[in-house]
Amino acid sequence: MENPFFKNTGPHNINYLMKLIDLNNQNFSDEKINDIKDISSAQNNDITFFHSKKYIHLAKITKASYCVTTDSLKSYLPNNCKPILSEKVLLVTAKITKIFYPDSVTDDFDSTVEKIDKTEFKDKVKFGKNVLIGKNVKIGIDCLIGHNTIIEKNVVIGNNCSIGSNVIIRNSIINNNVYVLDGCVIGKKGFGFFPDKASNFRYPQIGVVIIEDNAEIGCGSTIDRGSLSNTIIGKNTYLDNQIHIAHNVKIGNNCIIAGQVGFAGSSTLGNNVMIGGQAGISGHLKIGSNVQIGGGSGVIKDIPDNTKVMGYPAKNLKEFIKDNR
Repeated sequence: MENPFFKNTGPHNINYLMKLIDLNNQNFSDEKINDIKDISSAQNNDITFFHSKKYIHLAKITKASYCVTTDSLKSYLPNNCKPILSEKVLLVTAKITKIFYPDSVTDDFDSTVEKIDKTEFKDKVKFGKNVLIGKNVKIGIDCLIGHNTIIEKNVVIGNNCSIGSNVIIRNSIINNNVYVLDGCVIGKKGFGFFPDKASNFRYPQIGVVIIEDNAEIGCGSTIDRGSLSNTIIGKNTYLDNQIHIAHNVKIGNNCIIAGQVGFAGSSTLGNNVMIGGQAGISGHLKIGSNVQIGGGSGVIKDIPDNTKVMGYPAKNLKEFIKDNR
C-alpha cells in the first residue's frame, strides 16, 4: 500500500543506495528499488530488513528483492531476496529509510495549521475555543473537538467522533465512533534512534496510527506512529488514562487496558485482552487472545491464548499465587 502521508522519493538504484550508506563493498546489478517496507509487507523491488531469529518464519517467505541482514541470518532468506550484509542492520535500515522518506525524521510543530473557523470544517464540526486544523485533514459528520486542540497535518477522522480538549493528533487515521479524551498526543514520532559514532541517528517514522471503530483513548495517553509498519488500536478497545503505546504496537479488538500501562515497540496483542494498571509489556512480544495480565506485572516473553499471568517477570497466575502465599 502506498504510504498515505509521507512522500516517497524513490525509485532509487540499488548501487546508488549502497553508495549513500557507505556499503560500497557490495555491488549488485543495476536495479530500481521502489520502497522500503517491513518484512511481511515488502514486495518485489522493495528493500526490507531482518535482524532477529524471532522473525525467521517471515524472512523465509518475504517477497522483498533485497534485505538488510547479518551474515549469520542470510541463509534464511529465499532465493528471490538478495542479502545486504551489515552487523548494524537497524542503523543501515534507518539510513535507507531516510533516503526514501526524508520528511519523516523530524516532528516540528505544524506551520500549516489555521483556526478552524477559517476552514471548511467551521459549519461541519462542533468545536471549542482555540481549535487549529492543519493541511490534508478530513473530518466526518457529527464530530466534536474540544478547547485548545490541534489536529495537525495528515489526519483522517471518521463520523461521530469526540476529540477532547488539549489534544494533539497528526499522521493518524481515526475511524468512526471513537473517543479521544483530554490531553492525548497521537501520531507523533516514536522513540527510535541508534548510536552512530559520536552521535545518535534518528530512525525515520513513516507509519501511522490507526484507531478502529468504537475505541476510546483515555486522558493523557500517548500513541506513537509506526516506524515501517503501523500502530493499530482495534475495534471496541478501551484505554484508561496515562497509557503509552510505542511504535508498531498492534492491539486487537475488545481489549481493556487500565491506567499507566506501558507498551514497548512492535509488540502484538490478540483480542479480548485485559491488562491491570501499571503493567509493562516489553518489545517484540506476542500476547495471545483472551489473556489477562495482573496489575504491576512485567511481561518479558510471549503469552499464549487463554492465559492469566501476574508478577515480575510475569508468570502463570496459579504459580504466582502459590509462590506468594
